[in-house]
Amino acid sequence: MFHVTLASTLKRVKREGGSEPIGRRADDGNAMAHIDPAAPLPVPKTKRGERTRQKILDAAEREIGVRGFSDASIATITAEAEVAQGTFYLYFRSKEDVLRELVLLMGRRLRHHLSRAIAGAPDRLAAERKGIHAFLQFIRDNPNLYRVVAESQFVDPAVHRAYYEEFAEGYRAGLEEAARRGEISPGDAEVRAWALMGVTDMIGRRYALYDESVPLDAVAEAAFDFVANGVGPKSHA
Repeated sequence: MFHVTLASTLKRVKREGGSEPIGRRADDGNAMAHIDPAAPLPVPKTKRGERTRQKILDAAEREIGVRGFSDASIATITAEAEVAQGTFYLYFRSKEDVLRELVLLMGRRLRHHLSRAIAGAPDRLAAERKGIHAFLQFIRDNPNLYRVVAESQFVDPAVHRAYYEEFAEGYRAGLEEAARRGEISPGDAEVRAWALMGVTDMIGRRYALYDESVPLDAVAEAAFDFVANGVGPKSHA
């Protein structure tokens, strides 16, 4: 499961530090062509500013998650956030900036959720089991944020790829350590990391995102059985 930190790779796309507010652009849908995505974003200097910025992010999560990135606009985001359009440009340069920030937010929230869920697991398989349950519940509880991450592959492929590569790197290291401890069989940890991420990602889409009526515990147990035992016939020694 994705119970690792978003660290070095995503840090290169996160803009920190202060800068002066950037003026509003009229080309809402094509702003990426005119900005440097690596440049720092303005940082709120007051608690009120922090709350306003978060309101915009929350509104963008809902708008992009429901409408999709193309149909969401700065106008609809600010209307949903109940702030003036000009206020948006005190904190973000473009709709693309907001999407990047939401991808980072998804990583932080998911990391925290899964870290708490697997705390105290006695071994790797127990952690995988708890992680699958926790991951599916997270997707069920945060469908719009999950959709935002999916949208990012078409808007900013570098951020989308970094999101998964960083998870995969931490996952690989965890699997290698578990193999050294004898908790799982030896194998190509890199391939296993991506395969296991693919399993949970697709199951999350099907059962936690597409169909909210499906009870998740049975799905999680079926997924864990696959992870722990595969699909080969059981030996009858």
